[in-house]
Amino acid sequence: MIPPKEHASSQSECFHCLESIPLGFIQTVEYNNQPQPVCCIGCQAVAESIISSGMTDYYKFRTAAAGKVQQLIPEQLLMFKSYDDDDIQEDFIHHSGELSEVLLSIEGISCAACAWLIEKQLLSLGDITRVDVNTSTHRAMILWDKSNLKLSEIIEASARIGYKAYPFQPDIEEAQKQQVAKSYIRRLGVAGIMTMQVMMFAFALYFDMFSDMEDDFEQYFRWISFVLASPVILYSALPFLTSAIRALKVKQLNMDLPVSLAIFGAYIASTWATVFNTGEVYFESICMFSFLLLLGKYLEFRARLKASEFTSNLQKLLPLTARIIKNFKEQIIAAKKLKLNDIILVKPGEIIPADGLVIDGKTTIDESMMTGEHEAVSKEVNAQVYAGTTNHDGLVKICVNQLGTHTLINQIVTLQNKALTSRPKLAEITDKVAQWFVAVLLIVAGLTATYWYSTDPEQAFWITISVLVATCPCALSLAIPTALTCSVANLTKKGLLIKKAHVLETLTKIDSFSFDKTGTLTEGCFTIKNSHFLNEKYDKTTSLALASALEFHSQHPIAKAFNFDTSSVEVFDNITGETGFGIKAIYQGQSIAIGKNGWFETLNLPVQVVLYINEKAIAAFELEDKIRDGASTLITYLKNKPFNTHLLTGDPSVAGHNLAKKLSFDHVKTGCSPAQKQQYVANTINQNHIVAMVGDGVNDSPVFNTAHLSIAMGSGADISKNTADVVLLNSDLSSIKHLIEISHKTRRIVKENLILSITYNSAILPLAAMGMVHPWMAVIGMSASSIIVITNSLRLLKPL
Repeated sequence: MIPPKEHASSQSECFHCLESIPLGFIQTVEYNNQPQPVCCIGCQAVAESIISSGMTDYYKFRTAAAGKVQQLIPEQLLMFKSYDDDDIQEDFIHHSGELSEVLLSIEGISCAACAWLIEKQLLSLGDITRVDVNTSTHRAMILWDKSNLKLSEIIEASARIGYKAYPFQPDIEEAQKQQVAKSYIRRLGVAGIMTMQVMMFAFALYFDMFSDMEDDFEQYFRWISFVLASPVILYSALPFLTSAIRALKVKQLNMDLPVSLAIFGAYIASTWATVFNTGEVYFESICMFSFLLLLGKYLEFRARLKASEFTSNLQKLLPLTARIIKNFKEQIIAAKKLKLNDIILVKPGEIIPADGLVIDGKTTIDESMMTGEHEAVSKEVNAQVYAGTTNHDGLVKICVNQLGTHTLINQIVTLQNKALTSRPKLAEITDKVAQWFVAVLLIVAGLTATYWYSTDPEQAFWITISVLVATCPCALSLAIPTALTCSVANLTKKGLLIKKAHVLETLTKIDSFSFDKTGTLTEGCFTIKNSHFLNEKYDKTTSLALASALEFHSQHPIAKAFNFDTSSVEVFDNITGETGFGIKAIYQGQSIAIGKNGWFETLNLPVQVVLYINEKAIAAFELEDKIRDGASTLITYLKNKPFNTHLLTGDPSVAGHNLAKKLSFDHVKTGCSPAQKQQYVANTINQNHIVAMVGDGVNDSPVFNTAHLSIAMGSGADISKNTADVVLLNSDLSSIKHLIEISHKTRRIVKENLILSITYNSAILPLAAMGMVHPWMAVIGMSASSIIVITNSLRLLKPL
């Protein structure tokens, strides 16, 4: 940890940020009943805020110094308040029921203690339900009650403890990635150029090319090598040492510690030999170590970018401009200035700038960026279109109905960020194992050094360095995160939106699949096959008109089958819906309802829908629905695995049994209410089965919460998609096969990564300890193991 200073007057470092204290500045904060010096008013205010809030554990457990704090000025406070503007918030605020959700980028996060401090500080504000801080991406997902707590107050609270926060923006993140990439290239450039120069002198000395010269010249070349190697060690390799020191300050071990001991230990030993003209120097070796290590880190960085670039690419698909129609004239404006109900014109080949409904024209649209289906989709009047998709061949006018965070493309990005920021338990375990492995490595390195110094002192130093470098467990820490990132990216490309972190792990344990019927296994495009009119008082025309008028108020797919003339029907009163049953109202003083057979009266007819007046059936309708493409193939695939298959439908007619027989389901239950579906799945779980539920309607929402894994159709009701763990954006059942295969492939690759990394470390350790691995071989081996693990994970990006 970073220990508190015991005597303020004798310290030259700031207690909060550890930077130098300017001459003449004398200010302190009280910590553990002792005065501690600070370097500025900003650090003093932040430290006092942390201590007074009872969060002094931050100073005990932080692994790095806090960033220097700039005192908040009125201009900054004004900027914070601008984030409270509703129009500005449309770009980054999401809504989850009555709560609001925002993804913030936070500067200055350097360790787990920073995340802990931010979470404690923000949760202390009240009205914040959840704070998830990701130390690797420097982002925080916050869920809070917007009506009682302003966003500016959250951002200001973060700033007051030294962390600048602002709404996440892809462009800014892209710029930060570019800066990191340039930093790697600069360090690699210095290391590469200097290594080549040092190697020239080293080869000359190795092959006695200067044997005829005086000893002074050889010493002169050593000094030149020292000068050339110093920038490599003190600049290019410095991040390794900085990271190791930060960990040691909190009595923790990280993977940069053995590498730092090797590089800087060798540099100090070679410098000693140069200054005192004794022993051997290995400046060329440590320069090469540093260059190869940096090259490995840079390749890891590039591989991680490749694995996570899909989300960024989605954001880049949105156009910057839009053609808006105002006063019968076409204008080009910034896409961000579009408002709800604006009419926009999209020409062939252009990208749609916002979600909306087609109000004029006909075209085909490429939606592959969201659904994974490359076949163009036909769009006519009243069809929904989405931002980021490409208009192929028609000229269409679109009425904007979703903007900003509410567009489908932004919802996909947000949900994917949630899935990637959640860490599975196995990843946490491997991180802990890696820390213990470093501890064991240091012990083995110490024993190796002791043994070799007693038997062959000349070899002891370099053999110890080989042990430290060769066995660094970098590959172990990369084994799981890279695989998960690649698999999520692959699934998103296929139109499978993963919303929860447990999905891939749970899928490998599933042994039973339960399916809803209407809108899931079938397309939900009903037509009336047969009609039965049961009361002479209500003829065919009247019955169909009443049924159509009532179904107009329903969102169930069956309602679309009733599209008859309703001009003769008077206004209904007290219209209400009963989930799982149907719609009822008051009509001319009588109770009227339309819904499932058996709601009020059970008819011995093969019908799904019955029209009731005063709870007596007056008409009944037999409907037919087309089986969804891919349903038969999927069920056959599941049975061959084998999985248990269950059909759960609210339809009480024989249609459910007929479909179950046609698709060869193992079990079927018809006429299910939402509660009965939920109970059926619960009973299946009680029989020691791991159950996945696939559905699309409002009535599937309760059972989604009971099943181990829930999958919603993209064409289904919003509530089912909000509740589900996975959403099939293309409503293609065959995607479930891809989901299952990717989950098993992910588990296989994670196992391969773990076995590879553990096998490598276990094999190289004794070889290095026995002096059979040269230092340069150790560096190549360590870097190669990490790159192999990442490359193996990248296989998940390829099509199956």
